[in-house]
Amino acid sequence: MRTKVVYIISNIDKALEFEWVAEYLNQERFELSFILLNPMANSHLARFVESQGLGLKYIPYSGKKDLVFAFYKLYKYLKSLQPDVIHCHLPEATLLGLSIGKILGIKERIYTRHHSTFNHDYHPHAVKYDLWSNQWATKIIAITQNVADVLIEKEGVSSDKIQIINHSIDIDRFTSVNSERVETLKQKYGIRSEGPIIGVISRYTEWKGIQYIIPAFKRILEQYPKAQLVLANARKGEYVDQLDILLAELPQESYIEIPFEKDLYALYQLFDVFVHTPIDPYCEAFGQIYIESLAAKIPSVFTLSGVARDFVQHEKEALVVDFKSTEQIHEAILRLLKDPELSEVLKENGFEVVDQNYRIENKIDQLSKAFDGN
Repeated sequence: MRTKVVYIISNIDKALEFEWVAEYLNQERFELSFILLNPMANSHLARFVESQGLGLKYIPYSGKKDLVFAFYKLYKYLKSLQPDVIHCHLPEATLLGLSIGKILGIKERIYTRHHSTFNHDYHPHAVKYDLWSNQWATKIIAITQNVADVLIEKEGVSSDKIQIINHSIDIDRFTSVNSERVETLKQKYGIRSEGPIIGVISRYTEWKGIQYIIPAFKRILEQYPKAQLVLANARKGEYVDQLDILLAELPQESYIEIPFEKDLYALYQLFDVFVHTPIDPYCEAFGQIYIESLAAKIPSVFTLSGVARDFVQHEKEALVVDFKSTEQIHEAILRLLKDPELSEVLKENGFEVVDQNYRIENKIDQLSKAFDGN
């Protein structure tokens, strides 16, 4: 008999992590289905789940006003489904799913902790919801050692309840991008062939550290007047106004903002240098783009936050800079542009580490064991 596993996810339109689970989890061992709490029914994720022939339940959820309705619908559906395992993701799904799972006596109640110190630093009133989730889960999946440390040291969770399962990626999709797809994006966004192209993929939020990258790029223009800064996942977040002030100091043709690009794999191939500089060690719980950029073999400049703390070494996988240092970001970008031999070393070393440790196959194997109660 197959183990019945239900993923409960809130407020997600598209997420490759969930698509890969839907695609790669062994359907002979597990009967996988999804419950999506979303404002819209026809999300990217919903369409993908249906394309895989998996069970799907949509529950309308746009905010706290829908909480009671969502609780009732979720309770009723889980009671009829009688799953062996629920796996909850993101705040509303986690709070509702674990609470209902406890009431119904569902044996395995798992949630993945996708944030680190975010609530402690920015929303202290929400820490109580984290503590509630920690109490009612039978197992907590920490996506990095960083997150496990926060759970143990700041929230008093027993290490016996925590299992570290890193986010992972389908590496082959990063290595099989053809030139036509890249050229399509160049034409779509007006990327100049002269370059160089400096890439950033981050929401416009303060702790991502984009406010230190833009002035560094402004100085790059002094030596590379044809350079372009590509800001992907742009215009989303609470820091838009502050970043607009900094962008106004750049020539308009020197930067490109991309709110969303579905061909992520080709997007990386636009970049000559990739930069990701969160402002402290804990603000990034994981940081998927650390491993994505290395899988795409793009020479990178990083601060050490999230998963980067677990493996990135200066001058081995990337150039590492101090937090909040425009000067060091500028110097590191310049160094990569001027030293192609160093860039090649970083590309090969970074790819090797990701290939060995962050393949989606590894994660699926670990999740399978967790769903089996191991």
